[in-house]
Amino acid sequence: MSEGFDAREHYTKYEYRIPMRDGVRLFTSVHVPKDASTPYPFMLLRSPFRVTPYGEDEFSGPITHTDLFLEAGYIWVRQDVRGRGLSEGDFTHVTPHRPSKSGSDVDESTDTYDTVEWLLHHIPNNNGRVGIWGISYVGFFAAAGIIDTHPAIKAASPQAPVADLFHGDDWYHGGAFMLAANFGAATSFPPEAGPPPKVVVPFDYGTSDGYEFFLKHRTIAELNALIGGTNAMWDETIAHPTYDDYWQERSIWKHLKNIRCPVLTVGGWFWAVSGLEKRLVA
Repeated sequence: MSEGFDAREHYTKYEYRIPMRDGVRLFTSVHVPKDASTPYPFMLLRSPFRVTPYGEDEFSGPITHTDLFLEAGYIWVRQDVRGRGLSEGDFTHVTPHRPSKSGSDVDESTDTYDTVEWLLHHIPNNNGRVGIWGISYVGFFAAAGIIDTHPAIKAASPQAPVADLFHGDDWYHGGAFMLAANFGAATSFPPEAGPPPKVVVPFDYGTSDGYEFFLKHRTIAELNALIGGTNAMWDETIAHPTYDDYWQERSIWKHLKNIRCPVLTVGGWFWAVSGLEKRLVA
């Protein structure tokens, strides 16, 4: 990346609410190159973490991957998945794939398909080619989005994607309940949709020592008293301690079929970092 790249100088930002086949509208931020001398491909990222900053005049600060995509000359598209950020609809944790769909049935594959279709017809000066990528939980949406791939999606890169939260990822790693990872994720993942709060108040652990915190709150009942009933991610995880239908239908790897584009999956050695642990290793 060359020094001094200014996204505002080279890009115009637009915001849309793209309708899905069931009528739900998904908030989508689109950065379009100002140079219209050549058509450009799309790069799409779909996220449950709010695609801030909101506002067509608001550009994010320097972010390495964003700046690289912009400098390379993509139409850079970021979208709040349904029920998150400024998107409509209900959020479902690790959305189950629905292999048999009809009418207005939706999942992440249909939301991705409908998004791509809308972009192709409404964003001028595109070359009809789409790339999709994401890391970790965002990587899940990249992987789920290429099932029954839209013909315009020419490449995808799910990087360390969530694939099976019970057997292989951070919730029940190999079936073992990951206490610190679960509690840290639940307290740091905002339970509500809508714009970000003006002041972010992190969960108060009362200590910088994770071992001390969990010695003080030894039982699930004690932890439930802190966040139970107000955080669906935590409540659902606690309610399903075995590999039951809840987890099985969320194992996206079982449904990776009809993928019609090259896929680069990026992984690495397992390392789970909870919200509290992040502060301890920072």
